[in-house]
Amino acid sequence: MRHPFVPLTILCTSLTPPLAARQDQQNVQIRAVRAAEGVYMLLGRGGNIGLSIGADGAFLVDDQYAPLTDRILAAVAELTDRPVRFVVNTHWHEDHTGGNEAMGAAGALIVAHENVRERMSVEQFIEAFDARFPAAPPGALPVITFADAVTFHWNGDEIHVFHVEHAHTDGDAVIHFTASNVIHMGDAYFSGTFPFIDVATGGSIDGVIAAADRALALANAQTRIIPGHGALSNPAELRAYRDMLVAVRDRVRGLAAEGKSKEEIVAAKPTAAYDEAWGGGFIRPDVFVGIVFDSVTGNQN
Repeated sequence: MRHPFVPLTILCTSLTPPLAARQDQQNVQIRAVRAAEGVYMLLGRGGNIGLSIGADGAFLVDDQYAPLTDRILAAVAELTDRPVRFVVNTHWHEDHTGGNEAMGAAGALIVAHENVRERMSVEQFIEAFDARFPAAPPGALPVITFADAVTFHWNGDEIHVFHVEHAHTDGDAVIHFTASNVIHMGDAYFSGTFPFIDVATGGSIDGVIAAADRALALANAQTRIIPGHGALSNPAELRAYRDMLVAVRDRVRGLAAEGKSKEEIVAAKPTAAYDEAWGGGFIRPDVFVGIVFDSVTGNQN
């Protein structure tokens, strides 16, 4: 029997090969990349973590997988002697929330959109990977939730957290470190690859495009953008990603309007012009086209 966590684990381990994804995470190293003064991106295995440090304490965006918590905290401790006070989850997937229970036990308050708590409270099923995810333990659930937005006045910054509707999932949040000029987009942005859009739990191609538009409206040429997966990015790269998504969506939507089936549209290779630049990730071009088809037609099968 296939392990129920393998498909999403493979997806969210920075494109780790399937065999490696089944192994434990004892060799994973946490690496810090400076995004701005006092703001970092932490890379390990799973979604990219955002970190704000300063006099008020450490502030995390996402916390990857549970077995990595001690190493994440050790990486934070190399940058600050202050404890982790808050963890904001960008969405419910386990490579972004797996450390919640341990972080909460260590004293952090877990914050997320209300849909994240709802999703984590019950079993979830992702049809694209035929994978079931059990309800999270009570200690892993966000203890503070918001419907639209919340602002943290923290470490000399205003950290504005806002919901982007039906993007990667139905509970996505974008985090804007306003004074630091850094935006963490969670999985609404996969830097350099076609994205996974979790249509089964409320995601949509239109919502991902709208999330990119909202982030670009906040950005200037100096803004650093932390993607959910991939390298530290910038507005020019995010705009190229957004334009690619629009072009593929419009092509798939047009073919669907002509009455083409999902299989026929995949065979038509509507991403061909983008495959060399964007097709090297876990989500291969044909899989991405299928996801876009499901999104624009409302199909989840």
